[in-house]
Amino acid sequence: MQLSKTFRVGALGLTHDHVWRNLRDLLGTSHGLLTAVADQNKPLLERAKQEFECATYKDFQTLLDRERLDAVYLFGDNALSVDMTEAAAARGMHVFVEKPMAADLIGADRMLAACRRNNVRLMVNWPFAWRPQLQHALSLAKSGTIGRIWQMKYRAAHEGPLEHGCSPYFVSWLYDPELNGAGALMDYGCYGTCLANYLLGLPNRVTAVGGRYCKEDVLAEDNAVILMSYPRAMAIAEASWTQIGDLTAYETVIYGTAGTIFVEAKEDGRVLLATAENPAGAPVDVPPLPQHMQNASANFVYCLETDEEFAPLCDARTARDAQEVLEAALMSIDSGADVSLPLRNA
Repeated sequence: MQLSKTFRVGALGLTHDHVWRNLRDLLGTSHGLLTAVADQNKPLLERAKQEFECATYKDFQTLLDRERLDAVYLFGDNALSVDMTEAAAARGMHVFVEKPMAADLIGADRMLAACRRNNVRLMVNWPFAWRPQLQHALSLAKSGTIGRIWQMKYRAAHEGPLEHGCSPYFVSWLYDPELNGAGALMDYGCYGTCLANYLLGLPNRVTAVGGRYCKEDVLAEDNAVILMSYPRAMAIAEASWTQIGDLTAYETVIYGTAGTIFVEAKEDGRVLLATAENPAGAPVDVPPLPQHMQNASANFVYCLETDEEFAPLCDARTARDAQEVLEAALMSIDSGADVSLPLRNA
């Protein structure tokens, strides 16, 4: 479909390193205009002005008051996303926020309520949502190719934000449990909880373990495992900030009563399907993606104009339910016990 409208966008917060690629993708759509950015860090404002030739503000409220916008991109810390969403939604602006959407469940619910109240749309971006292999694997699983899904497993892991090359601006709040919401569990455990909620829905019980096993200078947990229990299924989300090497990291496995789907982690990784007839598994052809499914910005702009639903993993309700699982996981770690869902205060 040929789009006709140009959407004026402001970026609120630049401390999340994912912001730069998403803004470049926005301009690459030819239907997104980056009007202004806001951040307290002068070097980030200077980079944005040089790269995108946009107006800059030290305060996001001032930007919202002075600029005429259709939508905002939120790339500050997880806690700040709540105030930014409420302020933008109250002005009739659509909201695009990077995963996991908030630092806690109360914040996620406030964001949903603000957008619903003001009749604006909320998209939560998960970077892995745009991998053709994962999109096709999820489509196969949802279509019944492997029968009834009874288990899903995803592991997100690297050696740590600082060692992985994240900027000091990003690391400063990733390592802050108040601004991030937790540590590795929030940053990386969220991927598996999102996949589980998309494939299986909200679990009825959550059990989690986590702690500081390697990074003594970090205030939050550097590793965590979340087990989600369903009446006839289970899901596992693993998160690590201390893994050396890439083995097993970012791999997705979906188990069904009639087969197993394995998604390799590499950019050019394969989707493998195992069945009773072919237990060793065989590669599955992955079809090319339509333009509006190739990156988050393309999908955001396309769906705003066409009024179609955002990519399935980026649905705000799915992200909100993933946030509830993360909250239950933190409660389980603190108490050493299972936590039943839905949470009483949800």
